Parts: sequence; structure tokens; C-alpha cells
Amino acid sequence: MTQLHLLLISLYLLILSINFTKTIAQSPAPAPAPSGPTNVIKILKKAGHFKTFIRLLKSTQLDSNLNSQLGNTNNGLTIFAPSDSAFSTLKSGTLHSLTDQEMVELMQFHIVPMFISSSQFDTVSNPLKTHAGSGTRFELNVTTSGNSLNISTGLTNTTISNTVYSDTHLAIYQVDKVLLPLDVFTPKPPAPAPMLKADSPESDDAVSKKDVSTAVSFAMHHDTVLFLVGTVAAISFSL
Repeated sequence: MTQLHLLLISLYLLILSINFTKTIAQSPAPAPAPSGPTNVIKILKKAGHFKTFIRLLKSTQLDSNLNSQLGNTNNGLTIFAPSDSAFSTLKSGTLHSLTDQEMVELMQFHIVPMFISSSQFDTVSNPLKTHAGSGTRFELNVTTSGNSLNISTGLTNTTISNTVYSDTHLAIYQVDKVLLPLDVFTPKPPAPAPMLKADSPESDDAVSKKDVSTAVSFAMHHDTVLFLVGTVAAISFSL
């Protein structure tokens, strides 16, 4: 093959290469995947073994509330999700004994209104504030011991067994026991009985009625005695 033939072949390959590159450059780029709001229920369904927790989130209407919060807050959310086996260990009838309000509080107790990554549990302040509230009767404490993350509510002691989902805004952790708040699952102290003040109208009225009743009773008894005594005396005199 002559040098001229080699030159022509090289030129031909160069032209093909240019045309191929141009064609690729002009072809439309693939469209980016649609980005939508994070959906807690979809994440739990994909993870599996959270059917009871999903059902309760829906029945209390907290599922739509959570998705709305994720789209409208910068603080994020942390969810402690009990597995189906965790619910199965509850005493029979436990969930059915709750009022609608108590069920909402139970579910809210598993939700912390801020994002906590697994590396941040060392620095969080206890007790954690949950959607159910805070204070001694809604107390949720998380402590670390080596690689273990322990959770205590005063009634429940368990550990975080798995990270179900985590990004920069939402963290879902699996727990193997249902977190029971003291405010829902312990008897509340009875309200003190109201005490009447000595100078209150109710007190004066009650005392006056009692005095009148006693006086009337005494008078009736006294008159009866006098009547009987008089009758006996009259009979004796006639005899």
C-alpha cells in the first residue's frame, strides 16, 4: 500500500470520528429523575416488617402530617419505628384499650421534630422532645454504649437495631419494642376533691340547713314527750 493510500484512509477515519462526535453531542441528554417530597409510608413499605406501624400512622392521620412537615421545615424528623414483632410482644388488648387521643400520643411519642444522624446521638440533650410533648411523663432518653444506642422511656428499655433510612433531613430507625410513654400507660393521680371555704355561701347554707333540721327534729320530739306526759297525767287524775 502506497503512502498516498495510507493518507487517504487516515483522512477518512478522521472524518468519521468527527461526524460521530458531532452526532453524539447533538442528541438530547436524558431527563433527570423527577424529584418529589420524601414519603415516610413508601420508605417503610419498601423496608418491610412495619405493617402495624404504617396502619397506625394512617389511622391517626399522622402519615400526611409527617410528609407535610418534611416539605415545610428545615429541622427535619427522626422516627423510631417499632417492627411488627415489637407490636406482637405487647400485652393482648393494649392498643384496643387506648382512646383515640391516647393512640395519637403513642404514635407522636415515636417522632422527634429534628433530624438526628446516628453519629449525633452522642451529643443530643436528654430527654428528647417528641411530637407528643416533653416533661417527666413524656420522657424519652437516648444513650450510647459502645456501638449500642439505648432508648428508655421509664416503662420501655430497648435499643436501635437498624437504620431503615437516612438522608440529610429524615432518619428512620428500627426499634424492637414499642416505646410506651408514662403519661399514657400509667394511672394519672386523681384530682383533689374541692374543699368549701368556711366563709363561702355554700358552706353557710349547708350549716344553716343542718341547724334548722336539727332544731325542728328536737322540737317535734319535745312536743311529743309533753303530749304523752300530759295524757298519762289526765288518765291518772280521772281514776
